Amino acid sequence: MQETEIHDLSDDADYAASQQQGSASMMRCESGKRSSSNEPEEAEVVYMEDNVTIHPTQFAFERISGRLKLIKQSSSFFMTWIPYKGKSTNARLSEKDKNLYTIRAVPFTDVRSIRRHTPAFGWQYIIVVLSSGLAFPPLYFYNGGVREFLATVKQHVVLLRSAEHANVFPVNDFQNPLQRTLSSLELPRAVSLSIVPSMPVSGGESASQENGERTDVDVLDGSPSIRQFYRRERQKVHDPARDISMQVLEKFSLVTKFAREATSQLFWETPTNAFSHFERGSSNLSAIDSSQKPRDGVLELPVPPDPLELDKLSLAWGKPRQPPLGLEEWATFLDSEGRVVDSKALRKRIFYGGVEHKLRKEVWEILLGYQSYESTYAEKEYQRSNKKTEYEIIKNQWQSISPEQEKRFTKFRERKDLIEKDVVRTDRSISFYGGDGNANLSFLHNVLLTYSFYNFDLGYCQGMSDLLSPILFVMEDESESFWCFVALMERLGPNFNRDQNGMHSQLFALSKLVELLDAPLHNYFKQKDCLNYFICFRWILLQFKRELEYDQTMRLWEVLWTHHLSEHLHLYVCIALLKRYRGKIIGEQMEFDTLLKFINELSGHIDIDVTLRDAEALCLCAGENGSACIPPGTPPSLPREDGFLFNSELDDTVL
Repeated sequence: MQETEIHDLSDDADYAASQQQGSASMMRCESGKRSSSNEPEEAEVVYMEDNVTIHPTQFAFERISGRLKLIKQSSSFFMTWIPYKGKSTNARLSEKDKNLYTIRAVPFTDVRSIRRHTPAFGWQYIIVVLSSGLAFPPLYFYNGGVREFLATVKQHVVLLRSAEHANVFPVNDFQNPLQRTLSSLELPRAVSLSIVPSMPVSGGESASQENGERTDVDVLDGSPSIRQFYRRERQKVHDPARDISMQVLEKFSLVTKFAREATSQLFWETPTNAFSHFERGSSNLSAIDSSQKPRDGVLELPVPPDPLELDKLSLAWGKPRQPPLGLEEWATFLDSEGRVVDSKALRKRIFYGGVEHKLRKEVWEILLGYQSYESTYAEKEYQRSNKKTEYEIIKNQWQSISPEQEKRFTKFRERKDLIEKDVVRTDRSISFYGGDGNANLSFLHNVLLTYSFYNFDLGYCQGMSDLLSPILFVMEDESESFWCFVALMERLGPNFNRDQNGMHSQLFALSKLVELLDAPLHNYFKQKDCLNYFICFRWILLQFKRELEYDQTMRLWEVLWTHHLSEHLHLYVCIALLKRYRGKIIGEQMEFDTLLKFINELSGHIDIDVTLRDAEALCLCAGENGSACIPPGTPPSLPREDGFLFNSELDDTVL
């Protein structure tokens, strides 16, 4: 921590920059206290720490470092974090991108609590939660200084240690017991913590145990048993042997009618002034009014019209879908040695029609990046042989663990037990996985456990078995399924990270895209306190697998993997579904609980062809404005053209 310094904020470059970016918090708080000359009062920087860093993604080269300050001005107390200019190691992060994360003159009267995190490995970090129910991304202290930061805050505001959790420090003394409980929840990165009316919870119900490293839960099932389980999970358990962050995905995933108390909390968005980059004239654009388009079997009630009507657009409502890519047509995309001649044309063709099932094995390997577009038949076979050997080596690491070793290997036992429980309930209605003693269940188990050793930092999280199941169904080979799953997790792995940064980024982007493309729906969600878009959490986490029939899931996935129009087409699929039922949602004035139930009941009743056409139209209409709504590094990232597994140098990831 730096020594206390006193200076006029009007001479502070960081302060001046924040003023230019539209932060009026300090001026607003002091507006009634300024002299008639309207000159800024002298301010005192009581704390300053350099190399305080935000991790927008899991990659080290995309970290954004800056300076954290605590500023006292008159009777007000503020916090700022300004990123350094021109010091990013990532050329893709522009100054405009970095400004998305800037924290500008936030008064502590707007702060609800501060959460301190001290991981076993890596840097300490804090999360500042606002009274509005929003929170900032984690601030990592590379040079230390968390203790000094909290001590300085305590000197200027009332800072108490939470009775429920020693590392949560409420800034306000809440009267409501539910508020105290929610304020003490361990929610990584910026998660909304809005307080809502509570449901009675039986004191006799106990919370289930948390799993060691990640939030591993059965994802978003609406069964009565899950409702009861979620109700129990809302009560805090003090288990020092467990990582408290494990509760996050449980809070996200166990969704029922009782979720209202907690799920309005779950969204990342910094205060509006911190995202002024997105607040532009086009933010009120509403591209296509789906309420004007007749929908089969859906009662559409009158809703406010979109500002921009369909007849003002030179845009068709999506192009017609084509038949799946067949063997004869597939051959026209290859040269005599098996190389793909025109990868862009191939991806476009798959985008509009998908792939016949007998071709999926060969095509999926390429779409996922396991094989290269430029590889010949011989090179692909050589790749399979080498990777099979490598797979067996990794697999042998856990197969060779003796019972005595396993007794002393807690992490392995926990992951193994969780995988074994999940495997026996994954897609058992599909004949490929049905019946007792099914060998394919053993393959599923082996691949998942081997992956937990291949990527030991990430390990295994519930939901991964859902993502692997169709891959194994298509590949029908343990080794190739493993490497294709590895390739898929290169894109979707951030969704399962401990800090949930991948999910937060996508939910934030979804909020901005809905605001761009359907202002009436956005305003309705704002009115109903649904801007967290948690209703779409399962859609994004599992890529709609629980919503579609098995064959439709495979068809959607291969379309998404083409990245033809956007690597984030899945977000436009979410918007297409919301827009399709917008009239019903608004017309029936659905509250959060009713809306969540309605969304879950769409499972098995989605027309994937119509939805993809709508998503395409929305993506084209959004254009560059849509791309600007998506923070850099938001999953899934584009695969390397030459096949990621050919590159032996892995990206440096955050510990």
